Amino acid sequence: VLALPGDPSAEILKHKNIEICFGDITDFNSIENICLNIETVFHLAAIILSPLNPDLFWKINYQGTKNLIQAAEKSGVQHFIYASSASVTYPITNEYAKSKKSAEELLIHSSIPHYTIVRPTLAYEDGGAAEIVHFINYLKKFSIIPFIGKGDALKSPVYVEDIIKGFVNIHGNAKAYGCIYNFSGGEQLTLKEMARRLLEHMGKEKRFLHIPVPLCRLLTLVSLLISGLSKKQPLLTYQTITGVTQHANLDNSKAIADLNYHPRPFSEGIKELKTIKNCLVKQHPKH
Repeated sequence: VLALPGDPSAEILKHKNIEICFGDITDFNSIENICLNIETVFHLAAIILSPLNPDLFWKINYQGTKNLIQAAEKSGVQHFIYASSASVTYPITNEYAKSKKSAEELLIHSSIPHYTIVRPTLAYEDGGAAEIVHFINYLKKFSIIPFIGKGDALKSPVYVEDIIKGFVNIHGNAKAYGCIYNFSGGEQLTLKEMARRLLEHMGKEKRFLHIPVPLCRLLTLVSLLISGLSKKQPLLTYQTITGVTQHANLDNSKAIADLNYHPRPFSEGIKELKTIKNCLVKQHPKH
């Protein structure tokens, strides 16, 4: 396992017969030899949210991937498995999606013999997964919930454990060589219906206030200007707008056929959210 120096999560793995190496994918010198004697790389490191500094998307998601690919090429890695994002398929894109799509292209055109790209949709788990935690906290915050647009974008939330099982079944599987897989969930529903189910799971009933998308874009501009002056997190970003207004219900049939991938529907997965009433967004000291 490659971890950032000082990452407290590394302590969890200390006594589990796992070799832990420390380095930073944005610093090639720290990972240059990280892939020695490694046959398969699972590249999962990324930054998803960075409203105050979008340059981090390119530093971590693009340049970081480039550095790791170069380290893998140098050491003769045979199979490089990359966790991308469903957002690369959005018609209206954002900096996060652009950084992930560009990283995909780096891998496809690399000299590594075999690659596999995975595009998860909205990931969720109990107390984790940044986007869903933000969404849950947002639903809890308001008595009447402001909603960007109609809330009719189709989503297919996927439980993290199902994503992990899919990744495990890629390893050593020749069918996965040179393939791109969509790791979406076992059910598609609108974002508004997803919000309703989360509220119901929390034992809450709230109304929604729908705000037209053009007005939200204007509010985003104002929010970013205020954020730039105050150095505080903006209330609204373009990434949020593009994320909640576009479909992310990708076809996962190829993953089902090749990887024995069988994600649970959201109606089942939501039952695993035991600590939903205490959701807090975890801020990491480093990227």
